[in-house]
Amino acid sequence: MEHRTDWKTITLLIGGGIGLVSGLAAAYLIIKKQEETGKSMRLTSGDGAKIGMGIVSLLKMIADTGR
Repeated sequence: MEHRTDWKTITLLIGGGIGLVSGLAAAYLIIKKQEETGKSMRLTSGDGAKIGMGIVSLLKMIADTGR
């Protein structure tokens, strides 16, 4: 029974680490782009929808892995 809990914990930690690193990378790219252009970046509702759908698609692909 203990072995089963271990893989769940490891999976959550790895997923959390990947999310942390990818979020920091995205923030870094946004900051770098603003510094280069000198303009503040504004997201439109269309941009937000595109990003949201991209995230949902990525999560679906991950969930479908191994089926």
